[in-house]
Formats: sequence, C-alpha cells, structure tokens
Amino acid sequence: MKGNDRVINVLKTLLAGELAARDQYFIHSRMCDDWGLTKLFAHYEHERQEESAHADAIIRRILFLEGVPDLNNQDSLNVGFDVPSMFKNDLALEYHVVGALKAAMKICEEEQDYVTREMLRSQLDDTEQDHAYYLEKQLGLIDKIGLQNYLQSQM
Repeated sequence: MKGNDRVINVLKTLLAGELAARDQYFIHSRMCDDWGLTKLFAHYEHERQEESAHADAIIRRILFLEGVPDLNNQDSLNVGFDVPSMFKNDLALEYHVVGALKAAMKICEEEQDYVTREMLRSQLDDTEQDHAYYLEKQLGLIDKIGLQNYLQSQM
C-alpha cells in the first residue's frame, strides 16, 4: 500500500532514534554487566529488546507503506560513564523520543493514517510509562538512599 511521504519520512526519523536507543541501552547493559551490577544489566537488556521491537515495528510499517528503511542513519549515542550519568543520558533520550512520537502522531493525524498513529501511541505509552518513569524512579532512589546503597542493591 503506497503510504504518505510525510508519514514515511517521520517514521524514518523515528527509526533513527530507536536504533540509537537500542545501541545506547546495549552498551549500558554491557557496562553494568562488567561492573557486576546484574540487576541493572538485566533491566538494560530488557530495554534493549523493547527498543529493538519498536524499531522492528517501524521498519515493518515503512515497508508496508512502500518506503525504504535506512538502518545506516542513526541518532548519536550519549553513553554514560557511571550509573547516574547513564540514567540521566537515557532519560534525556526518552524525553526526546516522547516529543518525537507526539510530533509524528500529529503528522499521522493530519494525513489520516490512523493505523500508524495507533502504533506510535502504543510506543508512546511504553516510552512514558515504562522507560522514562523507571529512570525517574531510579534517579530518585539514588537521591534518597545514596549512590553506594543504590549500587549495592543492584548487584
């Protein structure tokens, strides 16, 4: 089915962000594993898989709309050097994704592509209620119990 060029282009932009998020979570998971933070490793691995699923859904939709996904185009990574900076960088990334998803949904609405809008709404729900909320809670825990106590709880 030939899709609208505006919708396809915004999906390509979203794909670049999802690929970056996937890779940022990938490196953060491996860093946590190397540091012995097994609970954080498991969480980051789960997040990486969810970002991969988001990218997969976008790729499939672009193909359905007869567009060509570009997996070479990816937003830049912002890798943290310790757990707090990882969380802050990831939270900034998730906030960016929230804004991009909302803008894309608006384009879908204008172009009357309600199926794509619904797919993006589902990703928005996941981004806001799972990814961003988790990161906000972890940063709050670090503030409440201190970094050393937090890190000990993640072993």
